[in-house]
Amino acid sequence: MDTKITLSFNKDIIDRAKDFADQNNISLSRLTEFLYAQMTSKTYKSLEELPISDWVNMVSEGEVEYKRMPSSRKAMKDEFFEGKK
Repeated sequence: MDTKITLSFNKDIIDRAKDFADQNNISLSRLTEFLYAQMTSKTYKSLEELPISDWVNMVSEGEVEYKRMPSSRKAMKDEFFEGKK
């Protein structure tokens, strides 16, 4: 059963990922699902341990930046309003 989710990504990354998916006759949804399946198929202790294959690097550029969710609802609210200033 498929479940819909909403994600936010940098537009340039999405454009390159769409091009990559088109060239490989796969939808962006299935490409994303495949990547999640690969990431969750093994136990990794940190984000840095995740294997990134060459074809993933083709659709990205620059250094990876991991953003972690704030630890509490208040911290999330504070971060949101700080970004609006």
